[in-house]
Amino acid sequence: MSGKLLLPFQQVTTLHGRLASIGDFFEDPQVVRILRKHGLRVEVSLAGSRQVATGSLEGLDFVFPSGKPASDLIWDLRHRQGLYENSSQPFESPLVLASFREYAETLVDQGIAVPQPAADGQPPLYYTLDMTKFLKRTADSPSWDDLGVARHGLPNGNAVVAQTSDICDSNSADSYLSLVAFAANDNRPPTEDEVPDVARRIKGLLLQQSPSDDLYSSYTSAHGPSTDPIAVLYEHQYLAYQAGYQAARGEVDTERVLLYPKSPSRSQPHFIALDRKADRLGTLLGKDPELRRRATELGYQILPDDNSQALDRYLDSRHIPPPNTPVNDLTEAKMPPWDVLEDMIAAVKPCPAVPD
Repeated sequence: MSGKLLLPFQQVTTLHGRLASIGDFFEDPQVVRILRKHGLRVEVSLAGSRQVATGSLEGLDFVFPSGKPASDLIWDLRHRQGLYENSSQPFESPLVLASFREYAETLVDQGIAVPQPAADGQPPLYYTLDMTKFLKRTADSPSWDDLGVARHGLPNGNAVVAQTSDICDSNSADSYLSLVAFAANDNRPPTEDEVPDVARRIKGLLLQQSPSDDLYSSYTSAHGPSTDPIAVLYEHQYLAYQAGYQAARGEVDTERVLLYPKSPSRSQPHFIALDRKADRLGTLLGKDPELRRRATELGYQILPDDNSQALDRYLDSRHIPPPNTPVNDLTEAKMPPWDVLEDMIAAVKPCPAVPD
């Protein structure tokens, strides 16, 4: 007898998925450990949400696009083809414009942004951005120097533009496109008939960008202030960054800040099981206490809404000021239906066609 206790063999089910910005969740070591405890191993490939929705789903057990339009597109295609799908939304994260204090204060000087109140005399981490004013002021392609950023000690002759990933691939880029269209259309999602006119008016604002596949890494790098003064990200990415920064240094990064559009836009990521084998993962994401707690620690707002304060409590426990945007008092920038969004994308930039 060796003296070792032989544990019974635990069968592990491997699930193959394709994800967009949610990839960081399934690559998190704690999430991997929790899933393994439940007998699941998740292997993922990364792609933008539109790529997830328009690409082949062959050999996949689930997909997890970051936004509702891509989810609706997948549902519609599978429904028409008589294929299995089971959708759920375990958490969400608002779209944000991640920036730096000098640029945010420059927008405050221009009457385009307003700082949210900060506690104990600390500099604000969060600002509210008036998208309509922002678009009007940047329509003529001014530089940051034109707006007076040098007064805050950071001269920059580059054009004032929010950098996104590619609208042909990414939900965050498509969400920003929808946000710009919403603001340019008197705070209404454009209808199918309005698409040509709205697209004509906003196309120049969007095509000034140099799309990047890794805006988060660029934004958090030492070169971020000069290369990406405004980067379109998700709130959870910024909050997870601040949690890591606080853990390493005992303080938050007061240089990096968030701009919240006055009309908020939510990402609404949807987990979609493509076979019954993946249903168990969807159930765990929505109900397992450990997974839900870890989602909160990674900056997500867990659903349903009765858990909406979980993120604030976690941030308070880590001495990170929580955002205090009064979302319930604001008009949400709703995204148009996926077919109208596809028309908008096509009118702004040629992209691969959606399969029939």
